[in-house]
Amino acid sequence: MTRQLALTGAVALVTGGARGIGAATVQKLLAAGASVAVVDRDIPADAIKCERVLLLAADVTDSDAMVACVARTVEKFGALDIVIANAGITPPPATIRTVDKSTFDAVMAVNFGGVLNIVRASADEVVTRGGHIALVSSCAAFTPGMGGAPYMVSKAAVEQLGRALSIEFAAVGASAGLAYFGVVDTDLARGTLDDDPVGRRIGELLPWPLNRRLPADRAAELLVRSVRTRRARTIAPAVWAPYFWLRGILNPVLEWKLARDRTVTALIRDLESAR
Repeated sequence: MTRQLALTGAVALVTGGARGIGAATVQKLLAAGASVAVVDRDIPADAIKCERVLLLAADVTDSDAMVACVARTVEKFGALDIVIANAGITPPPATIRTVDKSTFDAVMAVNFGGVLNIVRASADEVVTRGGHIALVSSCAAFTPGMGGAPYMVSKAAVEQLGRALSIEFAAVGASAGLAYFGVVDTDLARGTLDDDPVGRRIGELLPWPLNRRLPADRAAELLVRSVRTRRARTIAPAVWAPYFWLRGILNPVLEWKLARDRTVTALIRDLESAR
């Protein structure tokens, strides 16, 4: 396995590739000379159409559909070198007691189950090519999850999957890595943190500079760079990196503080009273 992964002539597959981070990532992969399979539950009418793009309407929670997407990608382009497991959803703010079970299950099915499905469907092809799989986790994987536990739990599960996959792939000549993003400025984030009144209150609990929003284009640039260099982890914005490394020290202190914070207490009580 060469350390650098050439993108010119490579074949990539991106889940959640029709919008947000995924769409920006597809654009950058194409600009770098790769061919790309775009997997999304809904393919918009204005999606990129060219010889180096394969549009695949499929749901990542359907494991058979992910196997079919990989097969169609290999059939069209002859190989599969890169997978970016990006598809994800966010639930409306709720506590663990008040969140609807179907909502919690749906978040886990997409954010973790969808990643697992595409990893299992594509792993043999990627290993054969000595390629790379990038899993999109989140800084939410290592921060307190009040009001958004389904999302935090799902992204923490992706983190552990990615860490295991990285070790296992190293033994067979391929590589895997994780991307941890803070708040990325996408429709998904805006719908949760701007359009929802309680979501705005949760977002305001993040102090500067942790509340800085990362443009989707910048997240895509970092994702593509992480694939090219086979990075084990990418953390952005960079101000989150100390939190990542010191989480074992910071989280117990932060959890103690949040449990006693009047603003947080009022927020949780409002969420509880809404059920």
